[in-house]
Order: sequence, then structure tokens, then C-alpha cells
Amino acid sequence: MSKHPLPPRDTLVAIATASGAGGVGIVRLSGPQALRIAEAMTGRTLAPRQARYVRFRDPGGEVIDDGLALAFRAPASFTGEDVAELQAHGSPAVLRQLVDIAITHGARQAGPGEFSARAFENGKLDLAQAEALADLIAAGSAHAARAARRSLDGAFSREVEQLAARLMALRVQAEAAIDFADEPLETLSEARLGATLAGIHDDLARLRSRAEAGQRLRDGLHAVIVGPPNAGKSSLLNALSRSERAIVTDIAGTTRDLLRETVRVGDVELTLVDTAGLRDTQDAIEREGIRRAQAELAQADLVLIVLDARAPQALAPFESQLAGAPHRLVIHNKADLLDAGSDSTSGDALRVSARDGSGLLALEAAIAAIARSDLAAGEGAFSARARHVRALAETAAWLGRAADELAASKPELAAEALRIAQEHLGEITGRTLPDDLLGAIFSTFCIGK
Repeated sequence: MSKHPLPPRDTLVAIATASGAGGVGIVRLSGPQALRIAEAMTGRTLAPRQARYVRFRDPGGEVIDDGLALAFRAPASFTGEDVAELQAHGSPAVLRQLVDIAITHGARQAGPGEFSARAFENGKLDLAQAEALADLIAAGSAHAARAARRSLDGAFSREVEQLAARLMALRVQAEAAIDFADEPLETLSEARLGATLAGIHDDLARLRSRAEAGQRLRDGLHAVIVGPPNAGKSSLLNALSRSERAIVTDIAGTTRDLLRETVRVGDVELTLVDTAGLRDTQDAIEREGIRRAQAELAQADLVLIVLDARAPQALAPFESQLAGAPHRLVIHNKADLLDAGSDSTSGDALRVSARDGSGLLALEAAIAAIARSDLAAGEGAFSARARHVRALAETAAWLGRAADELAASKPELAAEALRIAQEHLGEITGRTLPDDLLGAIFSTFCIGK
């Protein structure tokens, strides 16, 4: 397993939990001096896996607080090292004092994710499991929390490792086919290798589909707002987010870049992306904004097509660009400006007014229904991240390349493509990631985790 480039033998300390006044806070130590430092701070001998009531003292003997102390001997701990947890009252000031006292006894302030990195280094977690722990802490819904728990328990990693083992076996066969090219062995024929490769490719496709569902559970629904200029896209973003996030003017083309906002609609969370108005234009900056809008559409789970209710056909020239969206809602905005008795809304379009709020509840209900259907489809999935999905996509691409090379009777090139495919697959659990990238991943974790 790859190693994360952190000092392996110093003792870390950080606030693991700070719940505020009236609650309980935890200061965590991990490393060879963890138990010695905890005992120096409490004046008590700590038996492994037994909670002891203690008083926490500074180096001069003054009592800082009282609480519980727990000790865990290596390797039977979260990090695989000696670990001590000091449970005090949740005051941030008290917890900060305890960290400072631990540092005076020889500990070092932990950086973001260093405890999880130590667990990874010591084989307690692979990288996908470590990321799942961070996802569990940050889960925005019960669905996402359950998916993160499955990944933390190793559901995702086991499937990846099973595929990796099959891929390794296929590589061995491919290399043998090269070495024994003159031997008429049926088990090493290109047809047999190709059939085995096809089976791995199919199972990889199913795993990738589940990982994409897991990414949606983790990140929430990705909703992109598109439409012609001045249809009220930015006003709708402001209305759904209950804030003035986007600049709104009567000037067409005001929005030039993507604007993202995370919002909660009912009991689901989604990312709303406001985009530049779709139209033909000679303005170079606006054309770039439109290009980015079109690129964002390719990533969308849901497209909110916003039209001026008085001109509902304005998007017709761009209809082909929206064909690939998994879900779409057509919204006729500015309904408050329609003449009395007018009914230009057609089909399944929703009539709303971002300005006075009419129709917004129906729109939110429609969005929430789509989000719940996606969540239900992902029920039983495991948590996954964008980098996992990319790694699976790269693996699939190189498996396809290997299949082409086998079909062209080029076993040497096929074997090389299989090697690269396995490297991409190993990125998920951290087997083949470089140390600098590992450091970047762990740096996104909370301090104390």
C-alpha cells in the first residue's frame, strides 16, 4: 500500500470534537507518546479500553477541567498507533488549553486528516474507506450517511479489489500468451483472453454505474438552469436559494460565468448552477459563458429549462443540446406579466413567477420528487467521489484499448493497456496513487479526523 508522506513517529494532538458549552469535547492523541502525555496531563495510569474519571492539569498542577480519559494500545486503535482520548467539557477555550498542554509535553498539532492518514499508513483503512469516513461526517441526508457507512465498512473497496484481482489474473495470462506464443494452448488464445476481458469490462460498467449513483448521494442532485437571455434564470436561482446570490438586471447577457449555490429543497440537497443565456452572439466573453453552460449540461442530473412565459418557443433552436439530460423540467417564468386569462403554458411546463413567488412551491415539489427518485434508485449504493468515477472511467477506457489490441493480434500492446487499466483501478483504494496526491486528498479532511 502506498504511504502518505507524514512523520511516522511523532505524536499528534488535535481537537476531535468541540460541541460547545454544555456539551462534551474530545482531544485526541495518537503516536508512541500518546499514553505517556495523557497520563502526565491526568496524573493517572490509564488501562487500555477503560474509561477513567480524571482531572486535567497544566504543567504547574493547576486543574483545567475534569472528564474522562480512554487509552487504546497499538495496533488495536483507529490509527493503528497508541491513542488517547480526553473527554472534557465542550468549551473551545478549555479544549484549546488541553491541546496546548499536550504540545508542551511533546505532542505536535495535527494537520487536516492526519489521524485518518495514519490509519491509512498502518493498514487500518484503505483510501476509499478513509474518504468514506469524511463523507459520513459531512453527510447531508440519511441516504448519504448510509451510503458512506457502506463504503466505510469496505463495500466499495471489496468490489474494486475483486476486479483488480481478476485483472491481475488476466494480465498474467496475457503475459503468458506472449511468452508461449508458439504453443497452441487454448487457455491462452486471444479469443479466450478476449472473452475474459469482456466479462471484466461488463462488471466494471455495473460498478461504475453504482459509483455514479453513490456520487449523487454524496454530492446531491446537480441541477443546471438554462434558457435564453432575460428569461429570469438568475431570479429563479435567487428565489430557490432564498438569497440574492445572482445579479439581476434587464440587460440581456448579464450572466457570463457559472454561479453555483447549494440549496435544500424539502428534505433533499442539490447544487444549482446558473448559466449564461443560450443564444447566438458575437461577443467573445458571452460566447465563452455559453460554452461553459453547454459543458455544464453534460454533467447535469436535472436541467431546469427557464423560458419567458410570454415567449415559450425561444429555446427551440437549442433543443438538441438538452436531449441527453437524465431529468428536465420546463419552467415558464414571469407568469405575473401575462395578460389576464392568458394560458401559454403547454405540456408539462410549470408556470412560475420568480419575482412574486407564485408557482415556486409546485416547482420545489417537482424538483424534490425527481431528487427522491434518484435517491431511491441509489438506495443500497455506497458512497463514491468524483475521483473514483473518473478512475473507473479511465479503467474502462484502457480495457477497451486492450480489447482492440487483442482483436488486432497485438498481445504486447494489450498487456500494456491492461497494466495501465489496473493502475487506474488501484487509484481508488490508494494502491497506486503518488504520495503528493495522497497528501492533497487528506488535506481536505477536518483537523482531528
